[in-house]
Amino acid sequence: MAERSNEDATQYGPVDFARDTGADALTMQRLSVYAAMLVEWNAHTNLVSPSTIPDLWRRHLFDSAQCVPLLPAGTKTITDIGSGAGFPGMVLAIMLSHQTQIRVRLIEATQKKCRFLQEVARETGTNVEIRWGRAEAINLPPAEIVTARAVAPLEDLLPLIEQHSMSTTKALLFKGGRVREELTRVHHTWDFHADLVPSRSDSSGVILCVTGLRRWPSPVKRP
Repeated sequence: MAERSNEDATQYGPVDFARDTGADALTMQRLSVYAAMLVEWNAHTNLVSPSTIPDLWRRHLFDSAQCVPLLPAGTKTITDIGSGAGFPGMVLAIMLSHQTQIRVRLIEATQKKCRFLQEVARETGTNVEIRWGRAEAINLPPAEIVTARAVAPLEDLLPLIEQHSMSTTKALLFKGGRVREELTRVHHTWDFHADLVPSRSDSSGVILCVTGLRRWPSPVKRP
């Protein structure tokens, strides 16, 4: 997808999304229902910043969907931490709904956002598990994929990733331009492999792909 300037960002819509993701007609129908519900609910419930609504197909839906190609073949379990209004978790659940072997779980601490997610799941016919509570207090089996978007800095996020992971888990973390600073701050506490995938929706953003996450056995000074 070609980068868009701020001036034409609001022109990004369903046609662009379908072109850039290859989503089929049923998926687009479900996502359109989701988008309409987000606009309606956001008028009276704080789900996302109102300033992002005119650009929601790029800013929220495509931003979330761009991590689908990063999922390993055969993925069966995805846990989304701090789902908020469903980004990226609900978008992934809708995009992957034709792959019935995949189980998507959304963890969200705000009850009103959970109610919104439940209504979206019902209206779109999406099979997704929604759990109300803080990620550190939710006990779920470890997932093959853990996602998080705009949740917390890495020093606070990695312990949550660890809690919901196994040794082979891949974490897809949506980060902004200060990601390298965050990586530096956790360097002495955590060992992992990190790939920075440039965002296709925001030239200043990246998807941080984390594998092999583990704590260093004891505090050490790394070169």
